Amino acid sequence: MANVNKAFSNAETAAFCNQIAVILQSGISATEGITIMLEDTDNDEERVVLRKILDGLHESGSLTKALRETGMFPEYMINMIEIGEETGRLDDVAASLAAHYEREDELNKSIRNTITYPLIMAGMMVVVIIVLLVKVMPVFNQVFIQLGSEMTGFSRGLMNIGEAIRNYSIALIVILVMIILCALLAVKTPGGRNTARNLCYKFKGTRQLFENTAACRFAGAMALTLSSGLHPERSMELVEALNDDSHFRQKLETCKSIIADGTDMAQAFRDSGIFTGVYSRMASVGQKTGSMDKTMNKIADLYQEEIDNRMNNILAVLEPTLVIALSVIVGIILLSVMFPLMGIMSNL
Repeated sequence: MANVNKAFSNAETAAFCNQIAVILQSGISATEGITIMLEDTDNDEERVVLRKILDGLHESGSLTKALRETGMFPEYMINMIEIGEETGRLDDVAASLAAHYEREDELNKSIRNTITYPLIMAGMMVVVIIVLLVKVMPVFNQVFIQLGSEMTGFSRGLMNIGEAIRNYSIALIVILVMIILCALLAVKTPGGRNTARNLCYKFKGTRQLFENTAACRFAGAMALTLSSGLHPERSMELVEALNDDSHFRQKLETCKSIIADGTDMAQAFRDSGIFTGVYSRMASVGQKTGSMDKTMNKIADLYQEEIDNRMNNILAVLEPTLVIALSVIVGIILLSVMFPLMGIMSNL
């Protein structure tokens, strides 16, 4: 499990829910199950969390209250556990929560991998170019001087850029640190994520990716709430609180208004733009056959597959593009000094 000073990650939450589901499905009570988990663990941080949960269960008899008092679990999970306790389907809810957070973890990993690799490649490109400008170009310049000439034109301009980087390295490092801090701010804070998302929505490719991601999370959450026996309207309320994408939340508001006017849910999904194409037809079939929860789970799986394919395609394009760009830039830098140098050598 996670450090006791911060909330559990999606993977850790999924693992905990999966353990609770197995325990309850085996006919063991939550209190006995947590006791067993506490006895079996060798992790001190995990032991602290489990002890808090066990103490909370002894005091209140409610798993919901015990989990909330730890401050380690997502509010959405706690709300669903509460519904499971009220409906007597806590084992099923815990199993569904495990699947839900496993999907969330896979989704986050896909996004993280897609962003991390290009950033590493771009960083390597910048380092190589800076080394060429700051370290290699002065060597060539000394060669030119020894041959009684000097760099001119484009090569001289590159040399000047290298000198500027060397002279103002501290200022450039400060700027780089500020850029990194801004990037972390965009990733770690709700406001930063919202600003970055709004920027990405301006481009067709990234907009489609964000829309699919939001729809995947919506479908997965709806599958969980509906399978827990909740009324569709109540499910929509819980799912809306879970989604932090302002653009998708507008679609949810539109969908709720359409449903309030008497339109069936599947039609509201289509009219509000939450689902389109084959996904809207699947929702319609699911509603007609009374298996909306299973249909939503299938839609979430299909969206996950589509997102993975889209991200793999992005990586497949970015990798050779970055390599080619680096090769071209390095080639241009080297040729800008090699051609004049060869000309001087031929005249000696």
